[in-house]
Amino acid sequence: MYQVNTNDKAAVSIEFKNDETFLNGEKVDWSAVSTGNSSFHVLQNNQSYNAEIVSVNVEEKTMQVRINNNIYSVQVKNRMDILLSQMGMSSASSQKANDLKAPMPGLVLKINVAEGQAIKKGESLLILEAMKMENVLKAAGDGVVKSIKVNEKSVVDKGQLLIQIQ
Repeated sequence: MYQVNTNDKAAVSIEFKNDETFLNGEKVDWSAVSTGNSSFHVLQNNQSYNAEIVSVNVEEKTMQVRINNNIYSVQVKNRMDILLSQMGMSSASSQKANDLKAPMPGLVLKINVAEGQAIKKGESLLILEAMKMENVLKAAGDGVVKSIKVNEKSVVDKGQLLIQIQ
């Protein structure tokens, strides 16, 4: 299941089951054919749409999509994003400036940086196993690793300081 927000309007849920598509729980009949590298021709309810993916920001899970010459800002959340948001553990609320804190309880599988190392925004700092999934925790901004407060195989609590960044 995915949750999609378009131009800051109410979220829409999209689910794919057995080659069928459901929009807010209702079956939708549609088809799409690629017409280029990032463009598509879509048919839904006997209406034709030309769609083009204009830009994608993977980190923020957003994109700009042009449909019949109208541009839409789209944000897509997957099941994990939705669950974390429902639990109050979105990445924005779980990080204090310059510090990496555990967004949820888990087990530190791997630490990808060392003290004194320069890091860039989006760089993988640590892998945390939580809810049987590996979660890559990334740098919120550029900086230098001041100190690492955990070891590999450490069990951590939600909100626990993992890495200090200056």
